[in-house]
Amino acid sequence: MHLFKDKAVVLYCVLLSLFLTFLLMAELTGSKLFSAFGFTMTMGVIPFPVTFIITDLLNEYFGRKVVRATTLLGMIMISLAYLLIFIDIQIPAIENSPIDDHSFRTVFANSGRVIIGSVIAYLIGQMIDIHVFHYLRQKTKGKHIWLRATGSTVISQLIDSYVVIFIVLWSSHSLGSMVSISNTNFVYKMAVALLITPLLYAIHMYIDRFLGEETKQILLRQAMEEEGYERSLPAG
Repeated sequence: MHLFKDKAVVLYCVLLSLFLTFLLMAELTGSKLFSAFGFTMTMGVIPFPVTFIITDLLNEYFGRKVVRATTLLGMIMISLAYLLIFIDIQIPAIENSPIDDHSFRTVFANSGRVIIGSVIAYLIGQMIDIHVFHYLRQKTKGKHIWLRATGSTVISQLIDSYVVIFIVLWSSHSLGSMVSISNTNFVYKMAVALLITPLLYAIHMYIDRFLGEETKQILLRQAMEEEGYERSLPAG
């Protein structure tokens, strides 16, 4: 297909697919709590930070309008997943089903609460992430990828980590317990964001090579023009 001869389209399709996969897995597995190094965390902390990395890449190459549209698409997909889960719960299992109604409801009905909380928290967090990313991009004149990527993630994840935990666990955990879990989730996400900074640079280098200099410059220039100013495009 001629569509997939456009490297920019291929890049967006890959990033979008990864974004939706990690986002939905974070929602569907987020109701499970586990302990690591003496701390309690939600299973969603494993795939969820990746979604913010992907949106940073989308921010970098496609601009805030595309990121907003992608975020809203993610919210629609989460809502659709919740609707399908709700429908599935209403359909009784047969007698010899490997998963009975009680087990199915225990896992996925709870995932429904996680989804509602995450939709609210993620939408707030992503909108803040987008604005902070572009603010830092302007202030640094497009330099220092690590600063705008990590800086925007720190602020957005701070909000997301607390909002989603308080919504999801409000009825089953004490205030102290929720604060403790939120703190742990936030610290973990920040550690991940810092540790993968070298990987972020490596991904940027790979994408730049994949796009080629001409396509890369066009994408970066279009992303910057959204913000009302022009600049020379540094290597990062």
